[in-house]
Amino acid sequence: MTLSGMALEHAILVSLSERSGTGYELARRFERSIGLFWSASHQQIYRVLKRMEEAGQVAVNVVAQDGRPDKKVYTVSAPGRAELRRWLAEPSPQAGVQELAVKLRGALFGDPAAAAAEMARHRDAHAERLELYRQIEKRDFPAPDRLRGRPLHQYLVLRGGIRMEEGQVEWLEEILAALHDDGKDAR
Repeated sequence: MTLSGMALEHAILVSLSERSGTGYELARRFERSIGLFWSASHQQIYRVLKRMEEAGQVAVNVVAQDGRPDKKVYTVSAPGRAELRRWLAEPSPQAGVQELAVKLRGALFGDPAAAAAEMARHRDAHAERLELYRQIEKRDFPAPDRLRGRPLHQYLVLRGGIRMEEGQVEWLEEILAALHDDGKDAR
């Protein structure tokens, strides 16, 4: 099963690549860490795990427990690792913060150089948009302190866009610096 774009399956593959676990443990991880940028209910996680098991992306080790139902411990299978590597290497032109965060989290399970290239591409796109917004600000709002009513509201919307793009560029620069430093440490 090959997926396009980001799906819960990819977030699960990243999490299980970091550490095998039961559906319950995986749901707890989502609540505490991955859930900061990708949320999923326990029911969604169990449904997707079942689908991934049927597709061969995860392997299940059934562990017998005294006085309790057997528990299923999930690990990423070879086809799951291949799907994760494929998705990590796939350019995502429309990726938002959530997808980029999951790709960054999974970068070491794929090609770190491809992850860095993807982050650089997104940084460049946000920097271009930021420059465009700043040009519009300069051209259309030369005296923002004198604005009132609709023009002020339009200006504030533009300022929100500028701040979001500044934040994205700054975050992606931080990621690229870390990936660069991490690559040096790996040598």
